[in-house]
Amino acid sequence: MIVYYALVIATCFERLAELVVGKRNAAWSLARGGVETGRGHYPPMVLLHTGLLASCLIEPAVAHRSFIPALGIPMLALAIGAQGLRWWCIRTLGPRWNTRVIVVPGLPLVATGPYRWFAHPNYVAVVVEGFALPLAGSAWVTALVFTVLNAALLTVRLRCEIRALCSTS
Repeated sequence: MIVYYALVIATCFERLAELVVGKRNAAWSLARGGVETGRGHYPPMVLLHTGLLASCLIEPAVAHRSFIPALGIPMLALAIGAQGLRWWCIRTLGPRWNTRVIVVPGLPLVATGPYRWFAHPNYVAVVVEGFALPLAGSAWVTALVFTVLNAALLTVRLRCEIRALCSTS
């Protein structure tokens, strides 16, 4: 479980790095006439993702869950793979990537990197991480609750992004 807890803590630091990059990139987009939409769903998104990380630490300890290698090892690999995909997305979008929905009018859609195959590959990473990270530590309640709540949130988020992208193209 030490490796699991270390991964969750590392993911917390990774999220802080995302916020720093996202804030810098949001300023870049806004300085170029970027239009932000979807502010209403952003606080619940932050709360949900913070809750995921906290629950990944709390549930295994409180419920006295142990590491199950047959489940934990593949889930650790998926969680690490999701981080790799997330940073590939961030690198591919460059200054256009941020944690909010900000679209700079006139910029074409990105069609390189993972965007060659998926319109929203970052959300693939979010979905995979949302079940893999908790399941790596046998936190199945966290995996289930986050997956259900995240599905509802992603429905709102994707509709918002699609409307925003369509309105500026």
